[in-house]
Amino acid sequence: MSAVRFTKDHEWVRQEGDVAVIGITDYAQSQLGDVVYVELPELGRQVEQGKEAAVVESAKAASEVYAPVSGEVVAVNDDIVADPAKVNADAMGAGEVERRLGAMAAKNMVAGIVPFFLGAGSYRHHVPAAGDHLIQRGEFLTSYTPYQPELAQGTLQYLFEFQTQVALLTGMEVANASLYDGATACAEAVAMAGRITRRNKAVLSGGLHPHYRAVCETYARFSGEKIAAQDPAPGGGEDLGRLIDGDTACVVVQNPDFYGEIRDYAPLAQICHQKGALLVVMVTEILSLGAVTPPGEMGADIVAAEGQSFGNALNFGGPYVGLFASREKFVRQMPGRLVGETADAEGRRGWVLTLSTREQHIRREKATSNICTNSGLCALAFTIHLSLLGEAGLTRLARLNHATAVSAAERLAKVRGVKLVNQSFFNEFALRLSKPAAPVVETLAARGILAGVPVSRFYPERAELADLLLVAATETVTADDIERLAAGLAEALR
Repeated sequence: MSAVRFTKDHEWVRQEGDVAVIGITDYAQSQLGDVVYVELPELGRQVEQGKEAAVVESAKAASEVYAPVSGEVVAVNDDIVADPAKVNADAMGAGEVERRLGAMAAKNMVAGIVPFFLGAGSYRHHVPAAGDHLIQRGEFLTSYTPYQPELAQGTLQYLFEFQTQVALLTGMEVANASLYDGATACAEAVAMAGRITRRNKAVLSGGLHPHYRAVCETYARFSGEKIAAQDPAPGGGEDLGRLIDGDTACVVVQNPDFYGEIRDYAPLAQICHQKGALLVVMVTEILSLGAVTPPGEMGADIVAAEGQSFGNALNFGGPYVGLFASREKFVRQMPGRLVGETADAEGRRGWVLTLSTREQHIRREKATSNICTNSGLCALAFTIHLSLLGEAGLTRLARLNHATAVSAAERLAKVRGVKLVNQSFFNEFALRLSKPAAPVVETLAARGILAGVPVSRFYPERAELADLLLVAATETVTADDIERLAAGLAEALR
């Protein structure tokens, strides 16, 4: 930030490029007292150095603000007109900072007002108003870890219901009360597999989300695990079974994978089990399990997932909610918290935290994980949304997403210079363009179309992936959105 200069009348000026930002000093506002009115110049007005530019009035006095420099007024802080007390709160900070942050925020392209095809692990879905309303109730919004079950039955019950929903979705036998997000859940799954098998090597599919792989590699640097991460694999073609040896604790795959491809991992699960390894299946688009065979039915031993799609908006990348489920025989090695059903002294149904000795706060040196909390509010939003949908609603929503994506893929594949990579997909797919994808995305963004995510954003060093574009089409995408994207791509690829 540029240096601030002051006048003898207690105005200040800060030059930023060819713009000068002007205000009054903290001393000036303190002498005025409680500011009740601010009059600012009109945009476009020419002000002259030393002449009146604005007026500030308090309960006891009025004062002119004199321009420290001459020039044209190009912006004013409307916030202090609406709330003059902000001048008192922070004369040289809050009022001006809010104006500048507001100007920065205005540069963002809001997802809901333009055609939106971004995915790659975070998906825009309709969030029911009931969910937003309920999670803001005080007993949920401000609640803390439910160590005292007699005071926290409501929190414990919804977490128990959340665990039940996750277990049913994934086709597994037991689920925990959530983790931070999908990436940390993935790393915890690798660590859990190592504890169970007493092996220290994990084979990561090239179809695993690059962020998830990076978190696994970060964990491994400190835990001593060996990570065998495979090269990016758009379109498949991996033979992960041959990579399993006597040191392999687990093979980690994603379904649908990072490029949107759907696969049957039952044969891989058999190979893993024959060789003493576990199969870990990641899911970044949890809604897909309303249509796709759940990992548990494919023979997965551990399932970790990102649950953002239910009840949680994009939120600029977080907070999200990590899902974690496994076979019941592995429950004592699961990270995070578990809520169990019990009965009180009078025989009434109730809920408590269970198997707590696995956690850091009880015996740190023997803890299964140093994650000893959960994403409670996001888990509640997940549970409310899924409860409102019900099984039939979940299936219909999944079908709608798939149908929308099929329509988008078929239309975009007709554009000259566009080729569909996938053989199968749910609501996201990869396109190979005749030009590098990143500049095409920037061109379309400038025209008010968020066309998707270029794979080069995750693998900038791999030239062979520069022409790949990930496109997600959820239930929020309309037929008009698809036509605008198709027209935009046709023009950008000429």
